[in-house]
Amino acid sequence: MNVKDSQGARFTIYSRFIKPVLDKAVAVIALFIVAPVIIIVAIAIYISMGKPVVFAQKRPGKKGHIFTCYKFRTMTNECDSNGNLLPDNQRITGIGRFLRKTSLDELPQLWSVLKGDMSFVGPRPLLIEYLPYYSEREHKRHLILPGLTGLAQINGRNRLSWDERFQLDIEYVENQSLSLDLYILFKSFWKVLIASDVDVATQIEDFDEYRRKQMQSRLEESFSYDN
Repeated sequence: MNVKDSQGARFTIYSRFIKPVLDKAVAVIALFIVAPVIIIVAIAIYISMGKPVVFAQKRPGKKGHIFTCYKFRTMTNECDSNGNLLPDNQRITGIGRFLRKTSLDELPQLWSVLKGDMSFVGPRPLLIEYLPYYSEREHKRHLILPGLTGLAQINGRNRLSWDERFQLDIEYVENQSLSLDLYILFKSFWKVLIASDVDVATQIEDFDEYRRKQMQSRLEESFSYDN
């Protein structure tokens, strides 16, 4: 059975019933298997950076539901002389670079999958402050659970523009299927193995600032055209 809701999201027996069960079952197995890795990483972070070991942040999930997203900490809390945090590329540690490059910093999110706040595949959860800046079409990425990985992560990851990422997120929302999920998971695993499309030194422009610049540019173009 294949049904699309009024907003164009594709829902099937797989996406409605089978996928949630598979997510939780695989999360349990994965947590059991990677438990030794989680312990080792936690100890390494504690020794190199101290507490906290896990970084927790509120993110919008399915239908805008706010949940707590967890990651292993990869940066220090170093500030400049004015008390402002230094740029990400100055605060990330050696172990932090390794964790991001191997995606091991995402392991705590298995707990979010087990809780039902996330899925293995879906649009990545972004910051709450970005919510007012999405277009109506871009908001479709919140029709389903956010994921550990998705189409954007296997097609350029942080090398993509915001518009390209959102287009891929919406493409997934509109075409969910078991075969697509398996393809995304396989490609994600492969990209982690070869460390492809990961630039841990690049600080991506905040989406709210990106959208403000777009709006300002359009206003300037309109003003220039009218005059």
